[in-house]
Amino acid sequence: MDPLFLGALVAIITIVVLFSGVSVAIGLLIVSAGFLITFDGLRSLELMPEILFGKLDSFALLSIPMFIIMGSSIASTRAGADLYEALERWLTRVPGGLVISNLGACALFAAMSGSSPATCAAIGKMGIPEMRKRGYPDGVAAGSIAAGGTLGILIPPSVTMIVYGIATETSIGRLFLAGVFPGLLLVTLFMAWSLYSTWKSGDAALLSPRSYTWKERFEILPRVIPFILIILGVLYAMYGGIATPSETAAVGALLCLLIAMIIYKLWHPSLLWQVLRDSTKESVMILFIIAAAGVFSYMLSSLYITQSIAEWIGTLDVNRWILMIAINIFLLIAGFFLPPVAVILMAAPILLPIITTAGFDPIWFAVVLTINMEIGLISPPVGLNLYVINGIAPDIPLKTILSGSLPFVACMIVAIILLCIFPDLATWLPDYMMGTAR
Repeated sequence: MDPLFLGALVAIITIVVLFSGVSVAIGLLIVSAGFLITFDGLRSLELMPEILFGKLDSFALLSIPMFIIMGSSIASTRAGADLYEALERWLTRVPGGLVISNLGACALFAAMSGSSPATCAAIGKMGIPEMRKRGYPDGVAAGSIAAGGTLGILIPPSVTMIVYGIATETSIGRLFLAGVFPGLLLVTLFMAWSLYSTWKSGDAALLSPRSYTWKERFEILPRVIPFILIILGVLYAMYGGIATPSETAAVGALLCLLIAMIIYKLWHPSLLWQVLRDSTKESVMILFIIAAAGVFSYMLSSLYITQSIAEWIGTLDVNRWILMIAINIFLLIAGFFLPPVAVILMAAPILLPIITTAGFDPIWFAVVLTINMEIGLISPPVGLNLYVINGIAPDIPLKTILSGSLPFVACMIVAIILLCIFPDLATWLPDYMMGTAR
């Protein structure tokens, strides 16, 4: 059978299996086993356990549960609320300062937790009711938090970047650095739109500042500064040559747990157990998907599907930017239906040889891919962040949340365009800090 036709058949059956409701990992294993048995015989099943567990035999994977523990320990405290309150008190005189405070809090919390849903939940619980009380439209209040939450998978430390690095054998340190400036770019675009929408509304209630004394501004800082110092310390240890990403993640997780216990009195064993339990569940889910995706990638390679697609793309007489537009459309559609980790693990082995053949930098492409995944987080039918916000504020219709997030989707598309025009936004910092990649 022609490998390209077989690849199309694999894609269709994979979509059908995943839409049947089974978990992503189980679905990938079912498809992989089915095609391997059909074309290679029952003997191919002997290799599946070795591939499955071999994919997990990587020291870099230790950073995933560590960063998840780091985020869970923060999400289980009032750190998000304190970040929000601190920024509100310092930005209160800026027109539209409340929504900008929320976006800034989302960016900082995302950098600490690396989780989009956790960021939405932590900041949204405080920010959405406060914005609605001040007269901000429901769409702006909900949409800004939903969009701000997506920053969790771009701003380092990012579990999504770790997964991409493992799937493509790319330096995780470079990927973290590559997400810094694009992350700040997105925050700037989000804030610019928020300022414009506030100015356009002309509502005096939104423009009138709430007064805070200097004492009130400074008294909140001791609760926020330790977490910011942890972020800076993690990045310094990683890029100062002191520790590997996995070792740095372990230290960061320990420090976040200690601060949660000391500052936020997270002493009770049941609360600590909940943090570890939730972290373990999420870590096992991601690691299971990684292992299953390894078997899926082996199946694609064994049946010569990956190689044939790369060769076919290489023979196409099309401009490489048209090819990149097609890849972005594919990623957008995939992100509408599947979680970011699943899309990366399924698509990266196929797309990486294509983009490198076309002359694109895999580090730069990781950022473009991640922003595409961010769009999927606030787009139906899955749109995880939309449902998180709807759970926080059930009286705001899902349609209103979606319409409020659409301008931020446009901001993300602008960011992708800017990255295409100025790729150094993603590649300059990794090259400057770690030397030019060879």
